Amino acid sequence: MTVIDLDNLTTPVAPPSGGEILVGVCDRPVDPALCEPLDLTLGRWSGPGEHRPGRGSSAPRPVVEVPDPRAEAMVLRERAAANPCAAVILAAVLRATETLDVGHALEVESLAYSTLLGGPEFARWSGARPPAAPPEEVADAVLLSREGDDLRITLNRPERRNAYGRQMRDELVAALELPAIDASIVRVVLDGAGPAFCAGGDLAEFGTAPDPVTAHLVRTRAGAALPLHRLKDRLEARVHGWCVGAGTELPAFAGRVVAAPDTRFRLPELAMGLIPGAGGTVGVPRRIGRWRTLYLALTGHPLDAVTALDWGLVDEVTG
Repeated sequence: MTVIDLDNLTTPVAPPSGGEILVGVCDRPVDPALCEPLDLTLGRWSGPGEHRPGRGSSAPRPVVEVPDPRAEAMVLRERAAANPCAAVILAAVLRATETLDVGHALEVESLAYSTLLGGPEFARWSGARPPAAPPEEVADAVLLSREGDDLRITLNRPERRNAYGRQMRDELVAALELPAIDASIVRVVLDGAGPAFCAGGDLAEFGTAPDPVTAHLVRTRAGAALPLHRLKDRLEARVHGWCVGAGTELPAFAGRVVAAPDTRFRLPELAMGLIPGAGGTVGVPRRIGRWRTLYLALTGHPLDAVTALDWGLVDEVTG
């Protein structure tokens, strides 16, 4: 990771190569032309009492406002150094998929994710975890209900905080087939039962595919991201509580996202030696830009509902 002082820079730098991450830092407002080629820019924020990064921000999309840009850059460097393969691949995927259509971008994400599943960083994380029994199947991991022109799809494993495992994925994809073939369904509402919309992938199932090739084919041919994207004009996601990993990634494909005030978003995959793999490098940057997506994924920091609204990750905070 190379840190560039934009306060003393007057001409844009060349875009990063595939083997490095370029992070700009600045204490003053910055010309967007200087930071757009970079992977991320950290800018200083200041404001009265309750001001927090992102709230009421007028910073350009490539900039994340933080109290101390240089100190935060060191945090990013430490996080990237802990899992350098995943960090460099993450930045490269975000750059490569920025201009691709959603289908091709999902293919690139999945190929990168599958590669990392076979890498040393994921092996280290996985080896440090005690064995976990796979979740038991339940009668209805996803609920369907229809009222008039509206179809409601509810993630329904509240006892596991709607962890996104194989059964839930398969039932969600099956549920999305109904509005795909029934034009009389005007609106699809996706929500979650219990205290959290979705606590992310079920950790007991991580790395259980027989091989990375099969994992890639299942993720791209049987995943929910593309069906959600195809329904985006009719799709509203209503999120609350923790939205971790897939819980952040999948709602981002909806045409409208409504968040409860207690909603918290988080992308934790880098600490596992992985990148977001449920469409997070595709749907999230199309809402907030690749730069802020990289920040969320590198740091693993939670994003509150108000900042998510300011950034464009959600369209309304209500309740």
